[in-house]
Amino acid sequence: MAALKYAGLEDTDSEEELPPGWEERTTKDGWVYYANHLEEKTQWEHPKSGKRKRVAGDLPYGWEQETDENGQVYFVDHINKRTTYLDPRLAFTVEDNPAKPATRQKYDGNSTAMEILQGRDLSGKVVIITGANSGIGFETAKSLALHGAHVILACRSLSRGGDAVQRILGEWHKAKVEAMTLDLASLQSVQHFAEAFKSKNLPLHILICNAAVFGVPWCLTEDSLESTFQVNHLGHFYLVQLLEEVLCQSSPARVVVVSSESHRFTEIKDSSGKLDFSLLSPSKKEYWAMLAYNRSKLCNILFSNELNRRLSPHGVTSNSLHPGNMIYSSLHRNWWVYTLLFTLARPFTKSMVQ
Repeated sequence: MAALKYAGLEDTDSEEELPPGWEERTTKDGWVYYANHLEEKTQWEHPKSGKRKRVAGDLPYGWEQETDENGQVYFVDHINKRTTYLDPRLAFTVEDNPAKPATRQKYDGNSTAMEILQGRDLSGKVVIITGANSGIGFETAKSLALHGAHVILACRSLSRGGDAVQRILGEWHKAKVEAMTLDLASLQSVQHFAEAFKSKNLPLHILICNAAVFGVPWCLTEDSLESTFQVNHLGHFYLVQLLEEVLCQSSPARVVVVSSESHRFTEIKDSSGKLDFSLLSPSKKEYWAMLAYNRSKLCNILFSNELNRRLSPHGVTSNSLHPGNMIYSSLHRNWWVYTLLFTLARPFTKSMVQ
């Protein structure tokens, strides 16, 4: 009892009664968490019982959930014309009894972004996702926005980006989501995007380098570089450099680089073991679309590793990932042979939401 009193958990009539200085709150997803105003911290477990809870059912008739300027969820009772930060459903919470851990990991290749984000409140977080108007980028943007994050869709086509924004708002009209123009095939466009974002005076907690091209014919960008190399790697490299200061000021922050397992099937060194720059942006004679894609994905991983080494001491982490083999997205649209291969493989691969 003395230990409980010292910890601020004096005995009460019920194990569900909160100790002095504690408050019960809920997230947008209906998960209950507890705020300790004395120590200015929050936790998922009840401070006495150690149980996790979530609210059950919809809000009562006439009630609506809102979010204030600080990202805090509050509730409006339109019938009695009053507001409160107390969820009216808290009287009907149910205990969250997680299943005993199985032998396999919690998440696997069949998990969706919405499943992994369940119970997370990302209010106040600012996210930039390149190539977010379709495919994996869109699913990522939608999932983060529906969990409260302010998501910026960085897209080459502002009209298609605007269409993607409307699709997300159609699922939740209060989502904080917007589209901005970013053409990775133009270093000037990358610079303009970074300047436009900085002018908003927003933090940046997550930068997801997702945009890519695959199987495109050889061509040079306006910067006189092979397009696959610039769009998939160099454009993102430049974008991160321009936003590095904002990321560090917003720490903890993270950079996520979408790479591919195909990085294993290439090399960017010459016969003497030195980096061969001519392989990164090859001439038309030396160009093969698949090999160019593989090299750009290898560059993604090398960049992410070095970025993490340099910025992790400043609270910014960087990770690269392989999203899955031959996912049926718009990536294969540039040649009918690739489209055919992706179509045949579709029944055996991950879905877009996975």
